[in-house]
Amino acid sequence: QVQLVESGGGLVQPGGSLRLSCAASGIIFSMHAMRWYRQAPGKERELVAAIPLGSGSTTYADSVQGRFTISRDNAKNMVYLQMNSLKPDDTAIYYCNALRFGVGLKKYEYWGQGTQVTVSS
Repeated sequence: QVQLVESGGGLVQPGGSLRLSCAASGIIFSMHAMRWYRQAPGKERELVAAIPLGSGSTTYADSVQGRFTISRDNAKNMVYLQMNSLKPDDTAIYYCNALRFGVGLKKYEYWGQGTQVTVSS
């Protein structure tokens, strides 16, 4: 059974920091690209950050570039999202996502349950 469990969300003031964690089980973690998405009320889910199988080139949404950092620890089956200089617009539910492509480009994708991040004074 695949599980992605996020933690680390909460209420923070503008300018503050949070570190989200995602613990993966039931998958060969090192074979999956890992991503963080977020969804704000009334908006579509958007990709925030992505990290490939190894700790190669990471990608970020323009809105978080320079403020957020994604990282992974394959030995611990963990992925992290360090969020600095938080803004009220960062308020959303943040979701962990694992993705790989199998034989014939069959897509295997898994989601966590989400963790709420609220940025407010």
